[in-house]
Formats: sequence, structure tokens, C-alpha cells
Amino acid sequence: MEYVVRITRTLRAAAAAALLLTAAACGSSGSGAGASPGGLNPPDLKAPSALGRTEGQVNLIAWAGYVEDGSNDPKVDWVHDFEKRTGCQVHSKVAASSDEMVKLMKTGEYDAVSASGDASLRLIASGDAAPVNTALVPNYKDVFPDLKLQAWNSVKGKAYGIPHGRGANLLMYDTQKVNPAPTSWSAVFDDAARYKGHVTAYDSPIYIADAALYLRATRPELKIKDPYALDQKQFDAAVALLKKQNADIGEYWSDYLKEVSAFKSGDSVIGTTWQVIANLAASEGAKIKAFVPKEGATGWSDTWMVSAKAKHPNCAYKWLDWIVSPKVNAQVAEYFGEAPANAKACALTGDKNFCATYHAADTAYWKRVAFWNTPIQQCLDGRTDVKCVPYAKWVQAWTEIKG
Repeated sequence: MEYVVRITRTLRAAAAAALLLTAAACGSSGSGAGASPGGLNPPDLKAPSALGRTEGQVNLIAWAGYVEDGSNDPKVDWVHDFEKRTGCQVHSKVAASSDEMVKLMKTGEYDAVSASGDASLRLIASGDAAPVNTALVPNYKDVFPDLKLQAWNSVKGKAYGIPHGRGANLLMYDTQKVNPAPTSWSAVFDDAARYKGHVTAYDSPIYIADAALYLRATRPELKIKDPYALDQKQFDAAVALLKKQNADIGEYWSDYLKEVSAFKSGDSVIGTTWQVIANLAASEGAKIKAFVPKEGATGWSDTWMVSAKAKHPNCAYKWLDWIVSPKVNAQVAEYFGEAPANAKACALTGDKNFCATYHAADTAYWKRVAFWNTPIQQCLDGRTDVKCVPYAKWVQAWTEIKG
């Protein structure tokens, strides 16, 4: 099987942008009854009730591999057909991190962005992303229901974007060097010393949620409900676990090709991964397995959001509808390596087993995944008697964890 993914999904939450994250509390001061999520009260922006004439261009911020025009691979191009059909010329900028996306959206120079959950709430609460009228996006009707109106892409039942694709953060291990076969995240936390120097983990502050998810299952006295809503005691426990793990880490990864190489060479034998990495490693001869452990897993779900300052909103809406249309969504998902958002895309992938491999329609599978969200001071789990640790503090802690 050939994998056409050529891009590198770099750090989604680079520590270098800590100053940007003071907006994690997001200009939101309310925490009254009915506020959602966790007291988030964004500016009262309105979605359009109808579309007008297209403006002739659209300016996009995207992850590498999401806006392909054939320049990276002549066989991979869903931009030119869009331009021909709509008259909207596409100008896109690849962002290397969620923090860069947030910064760029604040300039007002971009019309839409493919935001991950660790950026979307920041964009919503700061007023940089506008609500989306899903009735103006015809292909939205075919998006999997369990991706709609979720905590990372909506507030108080109001949609702030169109789901694009999703993936889980899996546990991958070398089947020849890790015995017995693991069933739990304990293999990389409490039992990590067994593989000292050969444990790998995702290099991002959002990885703190992976530790919190494990503690939710193994230390019930901490009363963790949501791995992205941690009060100080819960947060300190997660950080302590990661500092302990650090002694056994061989490498933190952000470039997935480096993780493939590490598993092939034996430098890494166990750690977090994505399905696309597992597929690629296996296709290149690595003896690996990857799965969701018994405690569940974290994951990511990307959302196309429209700027509140969009100069080309009509073209932006045309793009949102295009990128989740069945054929295009199938192309993007297969090229990038993620589960598509549009249910009809599964019949149009080149690999007919693609959606089964990526669990695209497996609702039970996704219920075990805690999708990335932006930690804010108002606890996302609904608690009002404590303050939760905002993302800026996660960034600071991540620097300390890595030493």
C-alpha cells in the first residue's frame, strides 16, 4: 500500500508563543448559569443570513496538506477546480502551529483557518472567529453527527465552524521488543522505566492532557472529569507524572517522519503516535501495532472557521462547503492521513479500506477519544467553585517538564 502523505504536521502548540496565550482566558469574564463551555462568553457576533456575490479571492491559513494546488504533487490538487467553479482565487499560508494560526487570524488579513481544538476556543472568545451559518454550507448535512456542535467548535449551541477531519493519539509499540503486549497507558507512564531511553512522546504542551487522561482512570481521588479542565491540584499531578516520565524519554517528536525512523531503527519502542504514522512505519517494515488503550486517548478534530474580519466572506463560505464536499474531503483525508468529516467521503477514497482503517464511521471508537480543547480559567467541565489552569501555564509547565 502506498501512502501519499508528504507533509509534516509540526508542533500544534509551540511553546515559543506563550505570550499569545494570555488570551486563553479569552476576554471572557462570565461564568454564570447557562454559559458554555465552562463560562465562555464570546462577543455577540452574527453569522450571515445569506450569501452575496463572490469577491474573486479567498485568503486561507491552513495546516500543510489541507490546501493543495498540485505544486507539491501534480496528482494532488483540489484548489484549481474550486477556483474554476467559484471564481475565487485561493491564496493560502501554511501555519506550523496553532499559536501561529491565532496570531495570523488577529491580523484580519485572512478569511478562514483550519483550526485545531487547541486554538479554536481562543479564536472564538477573542472575537477573531465568527459564528457560522451552517445552512449556507450545503455539505454540512453529511458531516458525521458526532462532529457537530462539539465543545471545541461551538458555544451555547452556536456553530463556529465546519468540521474537517479527525484523528486519535494512539499508543504504538514494537511487537518484538515490548512484551507482554501493553493494554494501558501505564506502559509509558508508571512502567516507562522498563523501556528507559526508548519511550517517545508528542512534543507539545497539549500532551499534558494525555497524562491527565491516564490519571483520570488511575487516580480517581483527583476527580478529573475532563483532561483539558484541570484545577491546580490536578494539573500539578499531571505535571509531576510527566516530569517522572521525562527520565525515561528517548525523544519527544513533532515530525512524524522522525518517529517512523526511530521505530524502524529501534531508538523508540513505545510511545504516542497517529494512525498515519503507524501505517507508514508498518509499510516500511517496522514491526509495530497501534491502538487506543483501555483508558481511552486524546485526539484532534480540525474545524474550518471564518474570520470575524473576513474581507471575502462569500468566497470563504464557498471554500468551507468545497473542502467538506464528499470527493474533496476524501482526497484531503487520504492525502493527509485522517478520518474524513463527510460520511459520503468514505465511498470515494482510493483505498477502499481507508475509512475502516481510520475508524471514520465508528461512533463507539470516537467516544473513547478526548479531542483537543483549549484549557481556560473557567473550567470546561462546568465547575464554578475552582479556577482551572489556562493554556499559558501549560506552555510554561511543558518547558519545565522537558528540563
